[in-house]
Amino acid sequence: MPQKSPVRRSALLAELSTESRRYMAAYALFNQAVADHLRIHPTDLQCLNLLSLEAEPVTTGRIAELTGLTTGSATRLVDRLERAGYVTRERDTADRRRVLVATVPERMAEFGAVWGRLSRDWAAMFEAYDDDEVALLIAHMRRTVELGAGQIARLRSGEFDAAQGGA
Repeated sequence: MPQKSPVRRSALLAELSTESRRYMAAYALFNQAVADHLRIHPTDLQCLNLLSLEAEPVTTGRIAELTGLTTGSATRLVDRLERAGYVTRERDTADRRRVLVATVPERMAEFGAVWGRLSRDWAAMFEAYDDDEVALLIAHMRRTVELGAGQIARLRSGEFDAAQGGA
């Protein structure tokens, strides 16, 4: 492993911090623009994205887990998606007490078509990377998802405020 220069490392970490902030802001603004295009809330957009990755209909509790929202907020999110025609609620045939949230295939096809058109440019950008770089990006994204979920939990639990002396 090459020797790290403390000065270069410090400069790189400072640049990484700056670019990370730009990256997160750019993604949030991109997410807002896609949501505006679809006439839905940005959180609803990401919920649809997550639901499209699920193999089966899920409970509202599962949606809360996926999004990091409280169950009350997840219920309101499902209400909005249902009004917009993206999901339906249906009784679980195995347990009639449970209600499952299912996506509406036609609406998800519309949703997928928008992402499909947008993803072409992303795919072209990734073509510039070799396999090792793509693997690094995948590892980074997975670690970011895990870290983000932990940070969401800390923020929601109040741990962050307690650690800061309530500030």
